[in-house]
This record gives sequence, structure tokens and C-alpha cells, in this order.
Amino acid sequence: MASPASRSEAASAGRLYLQFRLGADRYALDVHDVVEVLPLPVLKRVPEAPGWVAGLFAHRGELLPVLDLSQLAFGHSAPRRTSTRLVLARYRNGDQGPEQRLGLILEQATHTLRLDPAAFRDYDLDNGSARYLGPVLEDEQGLLQRVSVDALLSDEARARLLPESGSESP
Repeated sequence: MASPASRSEAASAGRLYLQFRLGADRYALDVHDVVEVLPLPVLKRVPEAPGWVAGLFAHRGELLPVLDLSQLAFGHSAPRRTSTRLVLARYRNGDQGPEQRLGLILEQATHTLRLDPAAFRDYDLDNGSARYLGPVLEDEQGLLQRVSVDALLSDEARARLLPESGSESP
């Protein structure tokens, strides 16, 4: 069992983040939002879905919508490389409804970083509809921006991709 001092040192070391890239830019997800990191599989395409909906993934009896964050942010699909991963993430719509899961296609999602959440700073640019983009941190590699899984979906996209459980018609 860890001593109180070692637990305190671990807590002061910061939170763990999964680092990934969208093109040349670095981003981070809090690992508390990450369920699992998998190799990029073949997905079932969804006809007439927005381009950033990469498809459906069957995982342990559950069908999960998969979003391509490169397509969502920049309008082009993530390159299919060995470092491009499918990240299964926890999604919560505020205090409404149950926690749900969705898949995220992320480039170079192969490293974790332990960072102090207070080191991320807000900036004064208007993100427009990209409300999932959070504060930034500057380190020796440049800027790293936090991404909020819970803010990825608009109300319309959430209603289409993640229907509330228990709301089925009789």
C-alpha cells in the first residue's frame, strides 16, 4: 500500500492525458474519458451521415458510432497508419441521460503525458462550432490543446448518433 506521502506526490504530478495529432498539431484527451485504445478496424459505413461520422463499430455486443476527428476539425480523413487508432471514449451529455460510448479516430494516439491541468490556459479565440477545443498548454514541443469528449457533439448530432436509452417507441 502506498504511503500518504507517495500518494500526495502522485497527485501533484498531474493528470494523465492521451496525446494525439490532427495533422501537425498536438491535442490531448484526459484518460478518464478513454475506455480503450484499439488498432483502427474496418468500420460499417453509415449512408447519408456527415463526413466526420466514419461509421459503426461492433464492440462487445454494442454498436458504437465512430467519429473521425480529422474530418470533423479540418475536413479531411485521418490517414490510415499504424499509429492511427480507434479510441473508445466515455461521452456524457452534461447531467442529462446515461454515460454512453463512442469511437474516435485519432492520429498518432500512441503516447500518454502526465500534466498539471492548471497548466492549460484559456485563449481569446472564438472556436465557433468547435466547442470541443479546450485550453492550451505550452511545453518544449510547442502547443498542446485539450479536447473535451463531452463537447464533441451538437444537440442535433447527439440526437442522431446517441439516442437516449429507454426512449424507444412502443
